[in-house]
Amino acid sequence: MRIRTAAVSVAFAGFFSLLAAGAEAQTAPQGTRTAQAAPAGEPSMQPPVRRPPTRLRIYPRYQAEPDGVYPRYFPGANAVRVCNATYVQEYRPSGTVIVPRMSCVWRRG
Repeated sequence: MRIRTAAVSVAFAGFFSLLAAGAEAQTAPQGTRTAQAAPAGEPSMQPPVRRPPTRLRIYPRYQAEPDGVYPRYFPGANAVRVCNATYVQEYRPSGTVIVPRMSCVWRRG
């Protein structure tokens, strides 16, 4: 009950503070100056220095995975794709459901 009373009082305080501040647009006085571009020789206006992109070294894996399949993509014309499909239980907030799962690998044919 106290939380609800505090929330209502905070909401009313915010509403009344908006009314007190007013919603009128501000206008600039006549004597103000607008921003102007600096001369081209100034260092603040020069474009930032671009660094070259980071180079990543990629090394191939020459070891077979535990299931004996290397590489993981289509390995050639004589390869066959072997798939294993099962149903597994997933625990969700609404209850346990059974969903299909499939895993496929390429094997030499």
